[in-house]
Amino acid sequence: MSSRTSLPLTFLSHCAWATLTHTLSLQLPQLFTNYKAKSADGLSMAFLVVWLLGDVTNLVGALFTRLAPTAVALAGYFCIADLVLISQVLYYNALNARRARRAENEDPSEESPLITNRRRRSSSFGLPGSQRRHATHTESSMEPLRKIVTGEDETPDSSPWIHNALSLLAVYAIGFAGWFVSYKVGAWDGAEPGTPDSPDHAKSGIEIAGLTLGYFSAALYLCARIPQIIKNYREKSCEGLALLFFMLSLSGNLTYGISLVAYSQDKGYLLNALPWLLGSLGTIAEDLIIFIQFRIYSNGDRSSAIAA
Repeated sequence: MSSRTSLPLTFLSHCAWATLTHTLSLQLPQLFTNYKAKSADGLSMAFLVVWLLGDVTNLVGALFTRLAPTAVALAGYFCIADLVLISQVLYYNALNARRARRAENEDPSEESPLITNRRRRSSSFGLPGSQRRHATHTESSMEPLRKIVTGEDETPDSSPWIHNALSLLAVYAIGFAGWFVSYKVGAWDGAEPGTPDSPDHAKSGIEIAGLTLGYFSAALYLCARIPQIIKNYREKSCEGLALLFFMLSLSGNLTYGISLVAYSQDKGYLLNALPWLLGSLGTIAEDLIIFIQFRIYSNGDRSSAIAA
């Protein structure tokens, strides 16, 4: 790598790659959790809609105020990822609503559900001897490993925090690998952050509009998680939520904010980036509240899962 590459720029590239890997993988845990449960009841739709609005205004504002290129690219990706997650939630909500209406229309007698459940249970567990031995062997050899990898291990000794922390470290490792490859091929050689406008520079109408959108986006981000926090509190449960989703969100917002500051310490640039910094810091604080809810309600969720 060329000696022209400064230490701040190297640090910026670290943050950029870390933020990129967090962003690309952010929605995956929640998408997988919804798919596995065939339900998205744990998510607040208000949370997702307000979050999408925040990402859209964030993208437009970042373009208008000429933020770091990584900030613009990530904002665009977030909009696409939000739409994918919202589409999945709408699909499962509509699917489960149709199933509920179909069940109501069938109007079964008081005895038929018991008979059906009993038959279903006997058919699922009444395996022939050879198949039962095969299933037991599969469980003993492969199932524990699969459950740990996929986060399905629900034994009393299992800790989802440890599993998710390891997943988070894996995301950081991927980000470091991406940075290392770009470092070796000289992708950052001679690349220096653009020179921002001075504080006395008269802002154009587009820049003022971008800054206004930035503050509006920050307000939306701060409001987005409130419906989810209230939903968790009312239900005394975080069931249906992916803990890793919020861990990636917190860590990604942290590296995102650091990358904005590392890009330039010029006063004028930092003033332009202030709404995005406020949005990141505020979101981190709200994610910490959700972490506390996960911790408080985890025993209740485990008990209900065992009872079911």
